[in-house]
Amino acid sequence: PTATRRVRTTVRVGVGVLVAVPNRPGHVYAGVRKGSHGSGTLALPGGHLEMYESWEDCAKREVLEEMNLELTDLTFGHVTNDPMRDEEKHYVTIFLMARPRDESVEPKTMEPDKCEGWKAYSWEQLKAFLSMGVGVEEGTPRLFGPLKRLVAEDPEAVLSYIQATKT
Repeated sequence: PTATRRVRTTVRVGVGVLVAVPNRPGHVYAGVRKGSHGSGTLALPGGHLEMYESWEDCAKREVLEEMNLELTDLTFGHVTNDPMRDEEKHYVTIFLMARPRDESVEPKTMEPDKCEGWKAYSWEQLKAFLSMGVGVEEGTPRLFGPLKRLVAEDPEAVLSYIQATKT
């Protein structure tokens, strides 16, 4: 008898958060994923939208769970359609932009089994990782699917937000 794999036939909703880095104008936090789909790729903090949860509440919950940061000034950034055929998954990812409520608090890696740690990246660095392709240079992170699509789409709202954090 051959085993059959059950393929999920529903599209899931993810929320990704561009958290501005207070002491690094024009930078956002990202970390390398561990132990899940996209393992080894660079991603923003975020996760699944729960039933009846607002996008903002999801963003606040996920960033608190993953980074131990409380957020303020949440605004909509962009949405991407993220089919991941190789992993038999499909997401729609809602990206929100926010700042830490207490700008003196550094992020902590609260889920070390899911993330290697949080570092500051500029949009230009993320664009450079995108243009390098996959595994071109040792030590250069690949972007997680939704972040890769976000960077490739270069949305005006996100660019304006990142530019505004530089001043």
